[in-house]
Amino acid sequence: MIPQSFIQDLLARVDIVEVVERYLPLKKGGANYFACCPFHGEKSASFSVSPTKQFYHCFGCGAHGSAISFLMEYSGLGFIDAVKELASNVGMTVPDDDFTPNRDRAHEQSLTEVMAQAARFYKEQLKRSPVAVDYLKGRGLTGEIAARYGLGYAPEGWQSLQAAFADYSAGQLLECGLVLENEQARRYDRFRDRIMFPIQDQRGNVIGFGGRVLGKGEPKYLNSPETPIFEKGRELYGLVQARQAVRDHECVLVVEGYMDVVGLAQFGVGNAVATLGTAATPHHIQKLLRLTDRVVFCFDGDAAGRRAAGRALEVSLEHLADNKTITFLFLPEEHDPDSFVRSEGPDAFRAAMTRALPLAEFLLAELRKDIDLDTAEGCARLVHEAKPLVTRIAAPLLRLQVIKMLAEAAGFTQAEVEQSFGLKTNPPPRRFDPDNAFEGEGRRGNGNFRGRRGFGKELPRLAPRTAPLNPIETLLRLVVQHPVLAARMPIDLLPGDTPEGSALIAITDAMSVGDLPTHGVGALLEHYRDTPHAATLGRIAAQLADMPMDETVLEPLLNDTLYKLEATQVEQEFLALNAQAREGGLDPTGRRRLAELLVQKEKLKKRPKVSDS
Repeated sequence: MIPQSFIQDLLARVDIVEVVERYLPLKKGGANYFACCPFHGEKSASFSVSPTKQFYHCFGCGAHGSAISFLMEYSGLGFIDAVKELASNVGMTVPDDDFTPNRDRAHEQSLTEVMAQAARFYKEQLKRSPVAVDYLKGRGLTGEIAARYGLGYAPEGWQSLQAAFADYSAGQLLECGLVLENEQARRYDRFRDRIMFPIQDQRGNVIGFGGRVLGKGEPKYLNSPETPIFEKGRELYGLVQARQAVRDHECVLVVEGYMDVVGLAQFGVGNAVATLGTAATPHHIQKLLRLTDRVVFCFDGDAAGRRAAGRALEVSLEHLADNKTITFLFLPEEHDPDSFVRSEGPDAFRAAMTRALPLAEFLLAELRKDIDLDTAEGCARLVHEAKPLVTRIAAPLLRLQVIKMLAEAAGFTQAEVEQSFGLKTNPPPRRFDPDNAFEGEGRRGNGNFRGRRGFGKELPRLAPRTAPLNPIETLLRLVVQHPVLAARMPIDLLPGDTPEGSALIAITDAMSVGDLPTHGVGALLEHYRDTPHAATLGRIAAQLADMPMDETVLEPLLNDTLYKLEATQVEQEFLALNAQAREGGLDPTGRRRLAELLVQKEKLKKRPKVSDS
């Protein structure tokens, strides 16, 4: 884990406005900055960035968070990578810990520089090779697309890279997989007479290459080997170039080949990425689902394509969420994505994407293959073979739907299938959350919502909330905006049996030991990332973005709320003791306490307060 102290030091140095402005054009409006939200389609600028709170919030889709959260959402980075990115921008070094065992970052950086130099060399060689240029033109690619994806050409000579590197014997060339050595320790280029497809990480660094042979040689595609900076199971080709189109279309298309990606982009289908000659991995799924809510896997319609789709389905199960969609598109057997879009056109391809088979339907179709459901044995076999897959589905509502579909197909009841799977039946009813019923939250559902995509337009505004907030929620709002106020919280009066009360106690405890960040809402949210309080604090922070507080009433409101909290507790204890006295009497201690409460009630009545609302 990265030390929390480092995270807070980093956020204290980083300006969220500068971070966001690298990716979005911001326009100042009052105290905040605004832009069209990058996380959902909209025409009006509802994405707000607060320099004072170091916090962003979209009034349309509800996305919100700190500078770290923005990089994670916008660039699809994991938490550690987002922290590293921000740290490098302000000259800080992330401390080594167990998440980076035995890693030499300076060495890794030197390897990426070697790969960048090789990419420049291959790109220059493409301009000098009429044969390679004619090949790409023959595949229908323009110079613009070739430049966008950084395509190059590896000459057919055995040691062409000598022209790019002064020291062809350098160990880094071998470590990067750019050269090979034979038994006599003689070196030669790994890639020869191939169109070169640079593979980039999420920061845009070249970390590997895919090379396609021009003629009929084997292998047709040759990839870089795994190196300290390149792990095929974690990377996706074309992700850097596809990122904006994925946001615009709120969908990512996953294909199998480099040429499929660039061919689709040539025809305006720019939201495609490719796995790197490997089956889809859990890392791929996690990366894709961080980037968008809808993933379409595209495979050839032959047996090999169905097997690849089956592997993608299996690795997806444990990473599904009920607000995410994974579908499977199978092309006619005579086509791959590149040939299909050239033959049928981009509109036909996009239409095919909308008809892609949902994961649940594909799963049931695969399970039913070669099973005779007209027999009792076949029905039992279907449920038996479904169990290890269905029970891995992480999305609870989707899993419930699949169980219903499975039960119907096999002639069982839902309860019978759930019982055979060892799952609970009759899940508890969903509790109504009144906090979703007022203007500006920009959300539906529970507090775990972190920005929803897929609507294509802004969510409608909800009716203004009329019910008054309870004192605990009011205090939590005050403390989230001004953490220093936590020092004034009456810890003995705070209830621990509600999410808001529990979060307020946690903040107050952190303040009492000097462990609470006080430099903005974004820093506070990061302090409680991955804790039981994260969802509650995120919900409160989003509400505050919609309903900023008049700072002139802060002190009166705090005093008034503390008064209400104390008065409520005194009244509740008084009523309880009074009822006990009427029913069976009180012991001397109870009678003394009742008398004390009477005096306290009278004092509270005389204490001036701001309002009675």
